[in-house]
Amino acid sequence: MLGILSFVGFTLLVAVVAYLATRKTNEQSSDGYFLGGRSLTAGVIAGSLLLTNLSTEQIVGLNGSAYESGLSVMAWETLAAIAMVVTAIFLLPRYLKGGLTTVPQFLATRFDVTTKTITSVLFLTGYVVVLLPVILYSGSVAISGMFNIPELLGVTETEALWICVWGIGITGGIYAVFGGLKAVAVSDSINAIGLLIGGLMIPLFGLMAIGDGNALDGLSILVQENPDKFKSMGTESDPVPFHTIFTGMMLVQLFYWGTNQQIIQRALAAKNLAEGQKGLMLAAFIKV
Repeated sequence: MLGILSFVGFTLLVAVVAYLATRKTNEQSSDGYFLGGRSLTAGVIAGSLLLTNLSTEQIVGLNGSAYESGLSVMAWETLAAIAMVVTAIFLLPRYLKGGLTTVPQFLATRFDVTTKTITSVLFLTGYVVVLLPVILYSGSVAISGMFNIPELLGVTETEALWICVWGIGITGGIYAVFGGLKAVAVSDSINAIGLLIGGLMIPLFGLMAIGDGNALDGLSILVQENPDKFKSMGTESDPVPFHTIFTGMMLVQLFYWGTNQQIIQRALAAKNLAEGQKGLMLAAFIKV
């Protein structure tokens, strides 16, 4: 019960802080609603970029891949940093110079409205069919397991998953629909602080448990007894074969960090080019 109260309390705290930070933002215009009035600073941009990217898809799925296949899957995160640097130096100046609100808008200017429409349909279809179901399901599995929802509410595991799916979806929708981008960005930044602290504490406590209270002893034991978990060059049978880092993987990263609307929107909302570039660079540093 204490865990649930802590979770609810932190969620409400984030909501209150996000409301106080955005109540003076004029959200009647497209720039105000979708880009937070173009007022985001580097720290908020970096936090929102990281949290928009990081979900249970990574916390559950990527950690599972690392446990099964070793550290070769870290390529997803390290190459992301390179893609963010490329975006900051080459793409963001062009986007901001054109006063763009969305990437499809850029495509309409660069090519034509048909290209914009096709791209928008593809983006939305990808979110609805591929991205959101995975995130909602994996998030529900995590929350249901952490708080033992089936026993708490006296329901089956399937019913607990559906309750969590709707709860996550409705809560996230309230943040996004009523708060606009700035509310989402501010809440992301606060959550990013908690996630970084918690993310560092989990392996630290794990290594201390292995090493009888000494994290360094725990790391030494882990390396000696499970050396296969530390291989960083993926083989053909691994999720990320080493040679793909220099080919398809980089293309995927450039697409995601440079043209994906839900990501680049954070940088487009910067108060100026310098803040946008610093936000991307800071996020890249944290990724590494």
